[in-house]
Order: sequence, then C-alpha cells, then structure tokens
Amino acid sequence: MVADFGRVITAMVTPFHKDGSVNYAQAKKLARHLVESGSDGLVVAGTTGESPTLTKDEKGALFQAVVEEVGGKAAVIAGTGTNSTAESVALTQAAERAGVDGIMVVGPYYNKPSQEGLYQHFAAIARSTRLPVMLYNVPGRTAVNILPGTVARLAEIENVVAIKEASGSLEQVTELRRLLPDHFAIYSGDDSLTLPMLALGARGVVSVASHVAGKRIQEMINAFTAGNVTLAAKIHAELFPLFKVLFITTNPVPVKAALNFLGLQVGGPRLPLVEATEAEKEKIRECLEQLNLV
Repeated sequence: MVADFGRVITAMVTPFHKDGSVNYAQAKKLARHLVESGSDGLVVAGTTGESPTLTKDEKGALFQAVVEEVGGKAAVIAGTGTNSTAESVALTQAAERAGVDGIMVVGPYYNKPSQEGLYQHFAAIARSTRLPVMLYNVPGRTAVNILPGTVARLAEIENVVAIKEASGSLEQVTELRRLLPDHFAIYSGDDSLTLPMLALGARGVVSVASHVAGKRIQEMINAFTAGNVTLAAKIHAELFPLFKVLFITTNPVPVKAALNFLGLQVGGPRLPLVEATEAEKEKIRECLEQLNLV
C-alpha cells in the first residue's frame, strides 16, 4: 500500500470552550483555515491535540467533525495511539467508521515495552484496520525509542506506510531511510529539523508551526525538492525563531497562544497543562510580529 498524505501535515490543536469542553464548531473552522493556508493533511487528536486529556467519545466526534469539514480536500489522519493496545484498536476502528484517511499511532507511553513489545503493539493495531498507518516515534514523550530495525519489520505489514520521526537524531533518520523501502514515507516530527531531514530522504513534516506559517513551510519544501537548496535554507533560517518560540514551553501551549493572537480563538489547554505566562506570550507575540504574521 502507498498512501500520499502530502508534504505539510499540521498536527492540529483541539479548540476548547472557556469551560474546557471541546469546541467542535471552532475545530471545523480551524481545519478549513489550515487547509486553505498550506496544509496537505491534518492530524486530529495527536499530541498537539492534547490526546491524553481527550476521551474516546471526544476523539471520535473530532474525527467526524474534521472529516465533515475538509474530507476530500486534505488527508485527515486520526491520532489513535495510546499505551493500551486494545484501546488503540478500538479507537482505530472508530476512526475508520468516521471516514478518516489514515491513522497515526504513537509509541506506547509510560509502559516502556521492549522492541518486540512495540512490534506486537503496532502490528495488532495495523492488522485491525484497512487504513494506512503512520507510526509516531517521540521518545522524549514516551520514554521508549522505536528503533529503525523495528520500523523495518513493521514496514513489511502492507498498510504500515509512514513514520513521524521525532527522536531528534539525524543518524537514526539516515538508518531509517537506509533500511526502509523507497515508498515508505518519513516525516519530520520537529519543525526545526525538517530541512536537514529532507536532505536525508524525508517526505515532509508533521508540523506545529504550520498552524501559522503553513504556506511558507510549503515554499521551503517545494524549493528544496526543486533543487533550490539556497532558497530552502533561507526560508528555514527565517522561520527558525518561530520553530523555537513555539516550544518555549510544553506543546501545544505556545501555538494555542499564537493562534489566539491571530484571532483563531482556540482557547487554552486542559489541565495538567496551563496557559503560557505573560512573559512567554510576549515572546510569542514579538516573534509573530517580526515575521509579519500578526
């Protein structure tokens, strides 16, 4: 199976009302805005969407809302990974019923399984669905690294087609590209590493910064793929302060502040995350102003 999720995929935040409930109407508006401003696809209820604090029913309703709004216009990828294999399978099947185009499955957090445990976890999820599967390796969040050899084993399963790689190791990206078939897509999981990962054979990025600079990120990737590395590097350097300020504190706290500055009212985060401090907000605002984004 070959799945084309595009090159710029936004890991979409989940908008909340003031009382902390999910704002589905605003989620639809945000999804439409993102697709109109450079996103080829959207990850719904991923880490940036605060998946650990969303219920299964909330996730299912978000999948359905975003599919209703932008289905057929962009790839809708459901974040269905948890640290429970059975729960992940159930959520994956709910996402398939909602009509999404694919699923993204994060490494099981907290449990710290072995590489064989990781393989069996992802394999069980992949075999429970006909949807294309993107693995998500983020050891800084999960406390376990999905090693390239394990990814290569998983790539032998027909519908495991991509990985969002956020280990921060370019050596690991190189090993992934060396071991994986050409059609298997590697996506950067860190905005600041997108350009160097493209040079190592990555397809694109699952981005946070594309909430506010999606078109510019598209321009960077298009410049690189067209062979204009100088222009791509120039855009990367231009956007680098944004990439850094959006992680001035725990994601998605800064990007939610940025979206609120831009008038895309997404509310604050759910506990245990709290809103950015006034000092952090000022740094975020200054960066947006310097890039003429606000």
